[in-house]
Amino acid sequence: MSTSAEQVASWTRARFGLPADAVVLVGENATTLPGFPPRVTVIVFWSAALERRHHTRVFKPLAQVTPEDLPPYWMRDALVAGPFDCDCC
Repeated sequence: MSTSAEQVASWTRARFGLPADAVVLVGENATTLPGFPPRVTVIVFWSAALERRHHTRVFKPLAQVTPEDLPPYWMRDALVAGPFDCDCC
């Protein structure tokens, strides 16, 4: 994991109060969808305690992400991954 990815993972753990054994994956994807920036940062996290997978996107390159770009703690349950009907998720 790159330094930027490690930093974003650390911020994610702190923001959402994740346990030490929680899995946090951070990556950067290229996009070609209309209205999307050329690169987005994807954050996925889960643990046995959370009992489900969560994900979010930041609409900027990984190296430009700051703690302020992460959703607030109280939105954690809205970040649950599930079936999607669109091509973007």
